[in-house]
Amino acid sequence: MAEKIAAVTGANKGLGFSIVKGLCERFDGIVYLTSRNEERGLEAVKKLNALGLKPQFYSLDVSDKSSIKKFADYIKTKHGGLDVLVNNAGMLELEKVYPTYEEAKRNIDVNYRSLLDIEKFLYPLLRDGARVINVSSACGHLSNLKNKKWLDVLTKQDLKTEDINDFVNNYLESLKNGTFKKEDFADDGKHAEHRISKIALTALTMVQQRKYNDRNISINAVHPGYLKTDMAQGGGETEPDDAAEIILYLILEASPNLKGVFMWHNKKLVDWYDVEGDYYYKHKD
Repeated sequence: MAEKIAAVTGANKGLGFSIVKGLCERFDGIVYLTSRNEERGLEAVKKLNALGLKPQFYSLDVSDKSSIKKFADYIKTKHGGLDVLVNNAGMLELEKVYPTYEEAKRNIDVNYRSLLDIEKFLYPLLRDGARVINVSSACGHLSNLKNKKWLDVLTKQDLKTEDINDFVNNYLESLKNGTFKKEDFADDGKHAEHRISKIALTALTMVQQRKYNDRNISINAVHPGYLKTDMAQGGGETEPDDAAEIILYLILEASPNLKGVFMWHNKKLVDWYDVEGDYYYKHKD
């Protein structure tokens, strides 16, 4: 039997680091800590080495297609396949409450569009029984959206990746041509870019699961809680080690029949389609 392989993106600190730590402790196989910045990534590996843990390191920038392809080629050549993939790399510029087109595009490229390249290059390597976790947030629930036209599209049972791309592009266009409307979103449209990218990620999770249903692979999205990490800049309620538990649960313990779900930090399966629900992110000024 081939040795099991796990990879976590954006793992040099915060939640990603905690997920790698937990996998090194409990996952029977090789764990790759990946990050864009090599120096910080190797620093993180050193910290784990000091705890007696031995992750491998690979420099991976999810916003760079060639970097993803390089990593995929490496995994394929060295291991032949992948058993666990945690798409954790993400960004949020907290001080840019109403971002410019460039700022919003940057967020969407990292948080959503990178997943399309990851699907293209890494999903073909997923082995039988593989588990993929896409890290979402409260911003990824449909109750963040108030625009009926978009909601009608996103709640279609036969939603396709192209529909999600249109939704994302539609928003970016509105920033470019000045037609962005705060009332299309919950919470006065604050951080609409993050709501868009995380809704797109969550929608993509379900689309991907349907696409790969004939294979024994589970693809789930998770909201790990409001984290005390650099991204929250002093805000946040949950320690990364505690938040990592829900992701480790989905990887190591959850039933393989749990597929295409959106799991909340308290292990509750929330109804993504509950557009009137009180799930949306509330920005704290």
